[in-house]
Amino acid sequence: MKWQDYIISDKEILLGKPAIKGTRISVDHIISLLAQGWTEEKILSNYPRLTHNSLQAVFAYIYDCMQNGLIYFPLGKTGS
Repeated sequence: MKWQDYIISDKEILLGKPAIKGTRISVDHIISLLAQGWTEEKILSNYPRLTHNSLQAVFAYIYDCMQNGLIYFPLGKTGS
């Protein structure tokens, strides 16, 4: 899967925050919902413009960010 097919960053949409193409739903909003315990089914039923593939693209995007060192925890730090 190429996350670039599903996620854009356009300064005219959400001030450039990464978002699902064709929506104003940001990647960080999806991650926030998942962190709150929302299931894929609940997200898709509440946001009908999203698809299984667009949610998978969020994970692929986050993975690429981690691989490129854009998201990481320095050694000894856990965020607590």
